[in-house]
Amino acid sequence: MDGVVLAAGEGTRMRPLTADRPKALVEVAGKPLLEHALDALLSVGVDRIAVVVGYRGEQIVDRYGDGYRDTPIEHVEQADQLGTAHALEQAIPVVEAPFVVLHGDNVCRANLDGVVARHRETDAAATLLVESVSREQARTTGVVETDSAGRVTGLVEKPDEPPSTLVNRGFYAFGPDIGPALSRIDPAPRGEYELADAIDSLLRRGHRVETVELDGWCHNVNEPADRERVTERLE
Repeated sequence: MDGVVLAAGEGTRMRPLTADRPKALVEVAGKPLLEHALDALLSVGVDRIAVVVGYRGEQIVDRYGDGYRDTPIEHVEQADQLGTAHALEQAIPVVEAPFVVLHGDNVCRANLDGVVARHRETDAAATLLVESVSREQARTTGVVETDSAGRVTGLVEKPDEPPSTLVNRGFYAFGPDIGPALSRIDPAPRGEYELADAIDSLLRRGHRVETVELDGWCHNVNEPADRERVTERLE
């Protein structure tokens, strides 16, 4: 099984830590964010990894070369940071479905293997790790809509008025239909191509999307203070 780490972001909110290095190389609990992501993918059994790089990406390439802990790595460039869907689209030519995807600034101690298992058990086009959060938090990320039976009916990115408080936690398993979905979406109002919109496109075309409720924790490292919070959780 292949894995993808989305690690192209500049991390402007992490300044000054990202003034001279990519966000993925900012250390948390003694090792770079990227290594937390790589270790998470290895824990669910991936045997090849694509790392999407962008801002100062040559530092990542120089540091990790073509492998990590005996697992082959292919570095794929996202020259312009145009959103998560655009980042994943750059990796599609070098991975085979089914594959898993993790946001490179997301440190997880959670049931990622449960997402893989659910994806393998079903004919879903996508399987998402999800969590119930406050309405305020839901305004800052991808929100999952469900019907009365708990089936996923839509996704929306960073809505002003969240249709639910169930959000994705930045770990996904995808089948082959995600590739065409990435290529057919339009940019969001902010000008970026959002992964939530690609998944929503799958749903609108009749594909099945599954969810697995978070057991454990995942923490996005967006600001310097997040490093301390994650370090405390890992101790």
